[in-house]
Amino acid sequence: AVTGARFVLAALRLAGAALLSPGSCTFEDSACGYQWDYAHLPWTLHGEGHYISVDTSYKGEKAVLSSPDLYSEEWSCVRLIYQIATTSDTSPDPARLNLYLRQEGESFDRLLWSAKEPSDSWLIASLDLMNSTKKYKLVLEGEMGQDKSTSIAVFEIKITSGYCIECDFEENHLCGYVNRWNPNVNWFVGGGNIRNSQSILPKDHTLNSALGHYMYVDSVYVKHFQEVAQLISPKTMAPISGCLSFYYQLKQESSIVFTVYLRDMSGFYEEIWKTDSALSADWALAEVDFNAPYPMEVIFEVAFNSAKGGYVALDDISFSPVYCSNQTGTPFNPANAGCNFEEDLCNFYQDDKDSPGWSRVKVKRNVYRAGDHTTGFGYYLLANTKFTSQPEYVGRLYGPTLPGNLQFCLRFYYALYGFFKMTGTLAVYIFEENHVVQEKIWSVLDSPKGVWTQAEISFKKPMPCKVVFVSWCKSFWDCGLVALDDVSLSLGSCQAADLLLPNPGECTFEKDECVFIQKKRGRGSWHRKRGPTPTSYTGPKGDHTTGVGYYMYIEASNMVYGQRAYLVSRSLRGTSGKQCLTFFYHMYGAGTGLLSVYLKKEGDDEEIPLWRRTGEQSISWLRGLIEYESDTNYEIIFEAIRGVSIRSDTAIDDILFQAGPCLEVEEIQFSSGYPDSLNEIEY
Repeated sequence: AVTGARFVLAALRLAGAALLSPGSCTFEDSACGYQWDYAHLPWTLHGEGHYISVDTSYKGEKAVLSSPDLYSEEWSCVRLIYQIATTSDTSPDPARLNLYLRQEGESFDRLLWSAKEPSDSWLIASLDLMNSTKKYKLVLEGEMGQDKSTSIAVFEIKITSGYCIECDFEENHLCGYVNRWNPNVNWFVGGGNIRNSQSILPKDHTLNSALGHYMYVDSVYVKHFQEVAQLISPKTMAPISGCLSFYYQLKQESSIVFTVYLRDMSGFYEEIWKTDSALSADWALAEVDFNAPYPMEVIFEVAFNSAKGGYVALDDISFSPVYCSNQTGTPFNPANAGCNFEEDLCNFYQDDKDSPGWSRVKVKRNVYRAGDHTTGFGYYLLANTKFTSQPEYVGRLYGPTLPGNLQFCLRFYYALYGFFKMTGTLAVYIFEENHVVQEKIWSVLDSPKGVWTQAEISFKKPMPCKVVFVSWCKSFWDCGLVALDDVSLSLGSCQAADLLLPNPGECTFEKDECVFIQKKRGRGSWHRKRGPTPTSYTGPKGDHTTGVGYYMYIEASNMVYGQRAYLVSRSLRGTSGKQCLTFFYHMYGAGTGLLSVYLKKEGDDEEIPLWRRTGEQSISWLRGLIEYESDTNYEIIFEAIRGVSIRSDTAIDDILFQAGPCLEVEEIQFSSGYPDSLNEIEY
């Protein structure tokens, strides 16, 4: 009989294991097909404690654990229950747990989430995974940091179909929902046990049974007027819009206010729903349209006015990507509010009453005047070109109408030439259509002359509005040129965008050298620099990313003619199919040498030349495009060779690796210096 009982237990456990979806694991008796990378530290499976861990008892930098191949044709949610334990609270280089998405056909893993906060007990992270037709793996990486004694444990990984903000409160981690603790009123878990005196309802909504669970908040301990309890959802980690629904019960003896808010990462609250009925003795369904284009939390808030207030219960929060109301109409696409001016003005326009102040122009490659910001070969907008001698001249460029009540980040590049006083020569206004109110939200103070400089502005207006670029020529004596290019708009504040996880395969050199390392330091080496290079008439005045950031360059005065400098990527994952490499290069100076890009496959001695430029090219940053393929692991090498004189500082910036063929083609892969063209502007 004992063996029979044991067998039943084993069968139950197996049934439990069978219910786990692919990629999910509770680490009881196996790692469920997760494998560790033997090149790094080992993970240890603790079957009796149901977790897997890595600690500093081994010497090494990190431990890597990757899932079996997964597919998710529908939207899914990854929940990770983990803990980082360490002896010291503050460390300059703390331990971290990172979660990456490794997609088929990509050379780079995408960082989904990262945590470094140590804790005394387990924590939960919830991450939305958008549906995709590609195979993928989840990769967990524990970085050990510099602490003497650190351990990182993972108790459970669970992948479920659906959205992370959905919850039926049947599991002890409550889907990552948390109560904001308050001394007197709090959200509690109700149900699940008949003897639990805390249960205020006979049945939950999910199972319609006394065994099911729900969340509730009760007024018994209210001490003050307007006490508030908040239940906070996990943060949305991918843009979602549609219908949020939930079931609630409300019993009140004096007024209760039950409200649902959205809170963005800058702490701004927006009310999306409020109870209108005084009483709901049974579970009532609430539905509300929900739009989270950038990371947000949903907050269920109950405010009581007295200890006899009554209670609110909540269950079965769910989400559908279709709006509840018969809302038709497409959600606002911020891409339609930007422009690189290569084809036309996109959705920008000028007022007929104004003289046509902004012209679309293109500059041939030359060593006197910078070209556009997008590629160095293309079009940009120039104000005051034909009207330079008109004082009090104003040129206005209007953007398309933007919806109200959304947080925006506006970015654009500008360059100024020929002004003595730059202040106020370019300004950005917000134009509210119904009030005809113009509000100035930005104006130029000072910037390096003739350098494409990035500006970024966050704004949010209650009413629909337009962005207007205004260039102003104050006096006959001080009328220069104002150039504008690469206007883009994104949802969310600019600060929130800066906190977003980095784009895989992108290197702007703003923080470090990313995946690149020097072959040899010393005289023939690449340097990371901001601002102009020391030698006049060579090298860039500023970087390509923002105009005031960092780039990599060779300092010709430290090198001899023909000396080489190598910048080599770490080993990149080989994939089937074409890859596209984009980068910007700067080759200005009469003595400029060579810049070449090579592909070196693992196990091969040969370096395959992909791209080369010889001699002086332009005073602008120019865009290089390379299409290549490699099914084995490989390195990309940037090689610069110093030319005949010290005027041969060569620079690179803004490197981007992308899967798939290049969408545009560069005409010439191997070419020598620029054609002898005059300093012309084409209209």
